[in-house]
Amino acid sequence: MPHICVFDVNETLLDLRALDPAFAELFGDAAVRREWFAQMIQSALVATVTGAYAPFGQIGDAALSMVAARRGVALADDARRRLLGGMRSLPPHPEVRPALERLRAAGVRLATLTNSTAEVAEAQLSNAGLSELFELRLSADTVRRLKPAPEPYQMAAEQLGVDLGAIRLIAAHAWDIAGARRAGCAAAFVARPGMVLDPLAPTPEIVGADMHAVVEQILASEGMLQS
Repeated sequence: MPHICVFDVNETLLDLRALDPAFAELFGDAAVRREWFAQMIQSALVATVTGAYAPFGQIGDAALSMVAARRGVALADDARRRLLGGMRSLPPHPEVRPALERLRAAGVRLATLTNSTAEVAEAQLSNAGLSELFELRLSADTVRRLKPAPEPYQMAAEQLGVDLGAIRLIAAHAWDIAGARRAGCAAAFVARPGMVLDPLAPTPEIVGADMHAVVEQILASEGMLQS
């Protein structure tokens, strides 16, 4: 049986660069978007390691406050809401839909697993026009433990009715790949610009520059390529 492909959402499927104009307007530098998201992930990891929990959106709001304080920028409430609200309407990377459709046509089961709440994830995937491609759209918020803790991956396997080893987690983040591999999943890394793997973490079986390249390798590894 082929692995069930379970996709991370932010940056893996959806393009955060759409937020760059808002960050450029508010901070005078579009690159602050990357600083903010890195702070968001760091804060989420700290909360998870220390046994605390907050919804991912709340962590993103706090990370925005930290970045603004670091840069001496006062953010008005409407500007904050506009920037954070932009997460709900991110476009997909251009190759994502045809790559997902290729997997579905080959008979591969597809799901998503994100740190965003289910409500935010549903809005994101609906606005990106991707919702109907997935059998399940899962949120780590369900188990109140954020990836890369093992519980979200375990929950995904349970919801899909399979063992962890039957799942292949596809992500553009080294920390997500590490979490999935250590939980017992297979993995595929989407090496989008600026994304690199952690040499101290278990290596994913598949690495590709974009979703097309990753899907090609998945189908080959599962013996599903048409000659």
